[in-house]
Amino acid sequence: MLENVTRRDAMRTTAAIAFGGTMVPESTIAEESKPTDQDARSTDVLSAPNGAQVGDIVGDRALIWSRASGPARMYLHLSTDREFSERRTIRGPAALADSDYTATIDIEGLPRGEEIQYRVEFKSLREPGIRSDPVGGSFRTPPTDRTDIRFVWGGDVVGQGWGINPDFGGMKTFESMRKTDPDFFIHSGDSIYADGPLEERVELDDGSVWHNVLTEAKSDVADTLTEFRGNYRYNLRDDHYREFVSEVPMIPQWDDHEVLNNWYPNEKLPADDPHDVKSVNLLAARSQRAFLDYMPIRPREDVDDAIYQRFPYGPSLEVFRLDMRSYRGPNTGNTQTESGPKTDFLGDTQLDWLKDALSNSEATWKIIAADMPIGLVVTDGDKYEAVANADDGIPKGRELEIKELLSFMRSEGIRNVVWLTADVHYAAAHHYHPKRASFSEFEPFWEFVSGPLHAGTFGPNELDDTFGPKVVFEKSPPEGEANLPPSDGLQFFGQVDVDGRSDALTVTLKDMNDKSLYTKELTPHGC
Repeated sequence: MLENVTRRDAMRTTAAIAFGGTMVPESTIAEESKPTDQDARSTDVLSAPNGAQVGDIVGDRALIWSRASGPARMYLHLSTDREFSERRTIRGPAALADSDYTATIDIEGLPRGEEIQYRVEFKSLREPGIRSDPVGGSFRTPPTDRTDIRFVWGGDVVGQGWGINPDFGGMKTFESMRKTDPDFFIHSGDSIYADGPLEERVELDDGSVWHNVLTEAKSDVADTLTEFRGNYRYNLRDDHYREFVSEVPMIPQWDDHEVLNNWYPNEKLPADDPHDVKSVNLLAARSQRAFLDYMPIRPREDVDDAIYQRFPYGPSLEVFRLDMRSYRGPNTGNTQTESGPKTDFLGDTQLDWLKDALSNSEATWKIIAADMPIGLVVTDGDKYEAVANADDGIPKGRELEIKELLSFMRSEGIRNVVWLTADVHYAAAHHYHPKRASFSEFEPFWEFVSGPLHAGTFGPNELDDTFGPKVVFEKSPPEGEANLPPSDGLQFFGQVDVDGRSDALTVTLKDMNDKSLYTKELTPHGC
């Protein structure tokens, strides 16, 4: 009987044969020394308690992240076979207190289109000879030729009071995503809920009780750098999440709950807000430091640690990671008729970068990873938090940026653009068409919404008709219900498959148990 062989298994033999001594530049390699009696392991003294993560893969580069339990030197072992019969070891940075003992190695020179096995270990800086047990995983590097590609996306983790519940089985959606064997994962934001403390017990409508694992960092809102970091450590306590991020390269984004709900730069919190720190700029700076410490992400060096970036993945696919939080103006009534600081959403610099990146992309499919939706109305009291303003007329406010971008794509002949997002805590497929729109100078396109991955379920949201959206599919709570727990089953992720022969792109919206809810196949130029 044939065993169930994944695409990952099918690549291993070829990858192992292809492995040679030039997998990374020789100048960055230190051959691993043979263990001696003085190298005795002591996991009681030194460990890597949060596992390892891989992310921000671009071409032959990848980031490998881990965290030590104390001051230590990071070492990375690489191979293209599971037995590590041929391997190289890279001497990495020191994991010290100022980074909360996190460390990251940015590898270059990886073979393209191959399976890479990796192990991380730490050697103590206090006690020579003491080292941690290894942690690690595997990942695939981007191809150079057309081939089948699969990735998943989603957002919203440990929100609205729903934390890690061992009785429920932890964060099950991450295990379902892992089993689909994706090439990478777009984390669409709200990777933590720094403003969402947990209670030990939550009584459910059916009389049962949801039990949360509690830590000090999740017992109050985050004000300090230590508390923000503790929110990331909390998620890494979950076995499913930790195994997933060790095997599936992440493209991380951030949104509001990494800091606090609906935040924007220069905001001041009212006196009765539960945060001790009232300056949102200070909270955001601490949050960003924790985000960069704990996520496998490579900030740009040319634009003040900006995280918007492009990720080519072979001839068929390119992902454009946006940051819809750091450069926005304040939340307002969103009805301005002329562009200005109050209508900024991406900001001029990021918008110009996106136009240029889309123009220069040679990929068939261009995936815009947006941390917020375009046409869904997201309110902030009597103001608006996202792009839409509940006015179906001509573009106003933040819609002006989207108008400019869509018009540019049409004039430049940029096609096969698909928008992926999360944020609203339900699953949906939206088709945008100029024939239904108040503004019509754009080509039709699709926007797909997934999530939450492990948070409360809400929705559906109202649609704004300015850009002509149509709800083709929607899965949300029954009318009148909100903040449903993960145990109700309404947790969602998205899966995208690109066929290496036809270049057809198929989007599937799934529930937490990997059940397909909606599927849409798109052909190039056929949106």
